[in-house]
Amino acid sequence: MKIFSEIPSTPPKTPVLDKVNLPEDIKNLTSVELKSLADDVRAHMLYSVGQSGGHLGGGLGVVELTVVLQYLYNTPEDKIVWDVGHQAYPHKILTGRKETLTSIRHKDGLAPFPNREESEYDAFGVGHSSTSISAALGMAIANNNTNKKVVAVIGDGAMTAGMAFEGLAHAGHVKPNMLIILNDNDMSISENVGGLNNYFSRIWASKVYKGIRKSGKSFLENLPQAHHIARKVETQMKAMVAPGSIFEELGLNYIGPIDGHDINELVKVIGNLKDFEGPQFLHVITKKGAGLDPAEADRIGFHAIGKIKPLDAKNKKNGPKYQDVFGQWIVDMAAVDEDLIAITPAMREGSGLVNFSKEFPERFFDVAIAEQHAVTLAAGMACENKKPVVAIYSTFLQRAYDQLIHDVALQNLNVLFAIDRAGLVGEDGPTHSGNYDLTYLRCIPNMMIAVPADENEARKLLTTAFIYNGPAAVRYPRGGGINSTIELELDPVEVGKGRVISERESDMLVMNFGALIGTAQEVAQELNATLLDMRFVKPLDKELMNKYSNGKKAIITIEDGAISGGAGSAVSEWIQENKMQQQIIICGIPDKFVDHASRDEMLEMTGLDTKGILVKVEDSLS
Repeated sequence: MKIFSEIPSTPPKTPVLDKVNLPEDIKNLTSVELKSLADDVRAHMLYSVGQSGGHLGGGLGVVELTVVLQYLYNTPEDKIVWDVGHQAYPHKILTGRKETLTSIRHKDGLAPFPNREESEYDAFGVGHSSTSISAALGMAIANNNTNKKVVAVIGDGAMTAGMAFEGLAHAGHVKPNMLIILNDNDMSISENVGGLNNYFSRIWASKVYKGIRKSGKSFLENLPQAHHIARKVETQMKAMVAPGSIFEELGLNYIGPIDGHDINELVKVIGNLKDFEGPQFLHVITKKGAGLDPAEADRIGFHAIGKIKPLDAKNKKNGPKYQDVFGQWIVDMAAVDEDLIAITPAMREGSGLVNFSKEFPERFFDVAIAEQHAVTLAAGMACENKKPVVAIYSTFLQRAYDQLIHDVALQNLNVLFAIDRAGLVGEDGPTHSGNYDLTYLRCIPNMMIAVPADENEARKLLTTAFIYNGPAAVRYPRGGGINSTIELELDPVEVGKGRVISERESDMLVMNFGALIGTAQEVAQELNATLLDMRFVKPLDKELMNKYSNGKKAIITIEDGAISGGAGSAVSEWIQENKMQQQIIICGIPDKFVDHASRDEMLEMTGLDTKGILVKVEDSLS
């Protein structure tokens, strides 16, 4: 493997990759050429991601595995299902998209994850974790009477989710012909945690196991010639070294662990396994960030990177990100309330909990990729008078909706959901956009929902929600706000009370819900309209609405969330209930999935920039 000390700033020479446009071009390469191809793919990926920004570490770790899979399998007829998709950049390079990789995650460019609409080689669209085994199993069952092969590639981080084990259990029951590859790099985004991760570590660290695997390697390489006997020997070997293997007990044939960067070994082992009958489980060990020294040293920091900036680029001074505002708030609140407990599903860094985990380690719980467990864990803690705060991305809270309703809200428990990445998130696209939380939260009884307009309001509303008696949610967007001055006091506001931003004399009223306050101010100024910052979607400040809606011709609501069932819908219901005559113009995300682009571009695409809102108002009133 060629090792890079830095990300190339100019296009690297890739002589073998230059001759590869599609997987069929790989089939006749020699072993030496396959290794050179892997080096070329890694170089091309480093340069491209340096130009575009994007996910880096996971893809670097599976370069060799990707090359071997495309060498051995007849894609797209054979199906390779990637979990999450952070690691799918080498896959895109080898399946006709190498020339456009610099456009990944950009408007009108390549999708950030495998996407069925983008390429026939993308067998399944992903973005959320732990889906690959179930999806691949469905394909294997559907193709039961064909010669099509199916492979699921899943990381050890994604294996912590219950859904992965539901898929494994079903695969062991129906026993389709399929290969499941565990890409074990000891990382999700943060370090992996939990008993399963420890189990993998013990297997890999076992000298006895290594020795037996090495001594049996030459024999196992000839499995096609001695299939029946070899399988018996393999079973006995595993029984001696790893009795009660969880995968064997689920009905899968466990092989491994093997070196995921050794192309020769991957070719031999996978080449044998692909023709085996029944579900096969191959455990490969890789390094996240492999081939780039800084990425291997800082696997969290190089999970994803931004564009490499020119040396003379001037750094723009920005205010704090919302996740950092939350991170400081929870440390400050924990210092005055010893019952506060923080919970996150594998998003310590992304949610701003690094400092909390260091200062209050006994009150910090990273439950790995297990959103359902995170929510019910919080419910159990709340039953015993603790005050759990679940820090979670909006798109991932969707995965725990049943637990949110039945385990938290139905019992009216004191659980605070700090919902990051709400609304349009930008380059990660529709799989990660948090467009639906207002809709799915608003219909739940007992739930309080706060939508801060800026960083200072976020701190105030987090305090308000934390001391609220019952389930509460505070949702805020990715990145920073308007760089407001943050008051350090832990002062709450009155639940369900909005505020007046500006009063004007026109017959229009603008109601802002959340972080688009800057846009709302511009719209209100252009329309000479009164502007209210509502602060809460549930409960609504009906007193404020009654006071300022009198005599108004039109009410304009602005929210960074789905129109259907969102904040504007709540106002519309209020108007109807009170038999009012005002026209309501709801400005939010329309009923469609929004393609990846920058957040500003997404806002423009959905008509949520100032120009788009003014056009909608004019059209509605004409």
